Amino acid sequence: MTLLHYAPPTTPYLTLVHQDDALVVVNKPAGLLSVPGKDPAHRDSVSARVTRVFPEARIVHRLDMATSGLIVFALGKTAQAHLQRQFERRQVRKYYRARVAGELPADAGSIELAMRCDWPNRPRQMLDLVAGRHAQTRYKVVRYAEGVSEVLLFPVTGRSHQLRVHMQALGTPILGDKFYADAAAYAAAPRLLLHAEEIGFLHPQTEQPINFHCPADF
Repeated sequence: MTLLHYAPPTTPYLTLVHQDDALVVVNKPAGLLSVPGKDPAHRDSVSARVTRVFPEARIVHRLDMATSGLIVFALGKTAQAHLQRQFERRQVRKYYRARVAGELPADAGSIELAMRCDWPNRPRQMLDLVAGRHAQTRYKVVRYAEGVSEVLLFPVTGRSHQLRVHMQALGTPILGDKFYADAAAYAAAPRLLLHAEEIGFLHPQTEQPINFHCPADF
């Protein structure tokens, strides 16, 4: 993927939500990569910023560059393995907040539409009900006004761009989405209005449930 004019936000440089002996949780701004790109011009990322402060920090999961919100880093190999197992077993509880164009078909529902990479147009993804991988998203509408729905999105699986593709499939693309929104929905917001608002899992040291919440700034 080639990033044209990569200019990630630098103020604030790093927003810590939580830190202890096993993990660090930060609020990633929209427009910042989760991990460094191959091009030296794309080295700046939330991972690079975190490891400057916490050299032993290790990535556990990622967010799209355009998505803001909570991202978790493990401190050390043991914590990383523990957290990654929870992600692999779908034991992590999380939801996103989004604003989308139009009105969803119901106040709450589940979307199960298989997906795969659209290779000629990567990093775009596409629906493929035959060769695609299983993808499931649950949703709950918070409010609807003036042609825009605010919705909570609960990904059951974790496919790349899953929430964005599933919202487009319902005819309600996320506002500000340059890959999947139509021209009007893309122009309706200065950024992708998708935010990882809450995440919960078992603490890798205590095995006790721990939960983090960070409200969307939109």
